[in-house]
Amino acid sequence: MSLRKRQRSASSSRLAAFCSPPSPPPPSSASASSPDSLSFPNADLLLRLHLDPSSPDDADADCHLAAAPGTFLDLHVSSAALQRSRYFDALLSDRWSPSPFAAAGGRLSLTVAASPSCSRPFHAHVEVLRLLHTLDFSGAIRSPGDALDLLPVALQLLFNDCVKACIRFLEAVPWSEDEEARVIDLAPLLSADEAADLLARVSPPPIAAGPSSAAGEPAKSPSEAMLHGLINSAIHGHPVHAATKAFVAMLLKDYPSRDCVHKVLNDAFESRLETIQELMGKYASPDFRVAVDSDEREAIQRFNLHSAALNVKHLYWLIERMVDLRVADKAVRLWSDQAALATDFQKLLSDADMWRNMTPGLPMLVTRCTLRLANSIVTGETLVPRQAF
Repeated sequence: MSLRKRQRSASSSRLAAFCSPPSPPPPSSASASSPDSLSFPNADLLLRLHLDPSSPDDADADCHLAAAPGTFLDLHVSSAALQRSRYFDALLSDRWSPSPFAAAGGRLSLTVAASPSCSRPFHAHVEVLRLLHTLDFSGAIRSPGDALDLLPVALQLLFNDCVKACIRFLEAVPWSEDEEARVIDLAPLLSADEAADLLARVSPPPIAAGPSSAAGEPAKSPSEAMLHGLINSAIHGHPVHAATKAFVAMLLKDYPSRDCVHKVLNDAFESRLETIQELMGKYASPDFRVAVDSDEREAIQRFNLHSAALNVKHLYWLIERMVDLRVADKAVRLWSDQAALATDFQKLLSDADMWRNMTPGLPMLVTRCTLRLANSIVTGETLVPRQAF
């Protein structure tokens, strides 16, 4: 942690230099400058972004050579919006004497280090400035790459809301190997707590085999482990279930490795199905029915049926995801091969007072799972052998 703090203080000195507004470019550079400009709502200031191709932060020499010394971009911005950044709030306050705004000829100036993306050197800065005006973090941060592009600029401008949004997104989604390397590079610029939360995921520990895992089952890959954690969070790990499930469903749909998503969803489906089999087996077991007194038996049966209903509800959500992604073929085969489970459900239905008083929604949930899988076959969303159903 001490090393990380020393690096953070070093970054503060860079921020101090960054906060000193540069003098306006000489008139001779105007011909080499980009004529483009952007305007935001309620604009009352002109902000000029200058490209600094000599910045040592980027190792891409070709990008440095391609950047003209006088390249700039003008933005018409709102001073009220800029003050959401502590850097601009200080710059526009009365603490500077003389005012840097007046010294720069009636405009603010900001030096931008050369970007690895030579074609869009100002992109990340423009996006952060846009967020200062809109605060639409969910619309701007849609991938780990977006968060990693915006985070260093947000740290430079001391835009805390954007920093938090980027970190929250990175904590919630899987990373590629390249993205993981970028996280490691950015970690020294973060506070100790923020960096620790992200770095804890860099080398995930092996996932211990659960009660339903077979002995000798290979450990999950980091990508599979992260997707597995996301699915668990969607099912029962977050208080805002609807929003979390919608978010995880979107990530699964957009995840680049379809094979990885297919495997993780199949594993989750099998695990949930085994739990339902175990709970319904306990309910239908004749040994259990005579082993305990009636009051204790009723309490345990109520618990088993409520747990079974909850797991069937989770199973239906998994079925929805698998059908949407057209990876429900194995789920269809497993669900159609549940003779013992079907017998247990028949025993439940024959005891009408039991299920109507304890879990009146359980039969409907089971029916919904069956109908969703059957309908996916009829519509061609799931392809399985004819004998599967």
